[in-house]
Amino acid sequence: MTTNGHSPDEWVVSALEVFERRLLRYAQRLTGDAHRAADVVQETFLKLCHEDRASLDGHLAQWLYTVCRNKALDIRRKESRMTALAEPALFERNGHTPPDESVEHRDTAERILECLDELTDNQQECIRLKFQHGLSYREIAAVTELSVSNVGFQIHTGLKKVRARMNPNH
Repeated sequence: MTTNGHSPDEWVVSALEVFERRLLRYAQRLTGDAHRAADVVQETFLKLCHEDRASLDGHLAQWLYTVCRNKALDIRRKESRMTALAEPALFERNGHTPPDESVEHRDTAERILECLDELTDNQQECIRLKFQHGLSYREIAAVTELSVSNVGFQIHTGLKKVRARMNPNH
């Protein structure tokens, strides 16, 4: 997809029509959750939008399932880490956050919010709906009246800009 808002190439749309439901079932088995599976599949197709068609000819299905599997497993690993991190969250909830840590988190959050303010309206809205409100790409698309693939593109591009501003030396 290009940054000027044009839709993805027809081969990506065709791949979406052929593989989306199968990948959703596969991702749901791996993640155990329909919403997480939908996010995994949307991220898989977003990645496809950035791939060279010629490099995938003859093994598109394999590539899609591999990317989908890796993303689903990443989510499972992340959730395992989040469960392990839940205990410090209890410490914070009781109002006993170490002072240095809360100041650092607050400063980082302020910097991120400043970076978000510099993004386009679509990027800001999609990122906020995803990360502040927990909506899936599909739900964000329904709210914003953008296509699901455009929502993924807006989030990807916006986060890339935020990362670049947060880490200017990288």
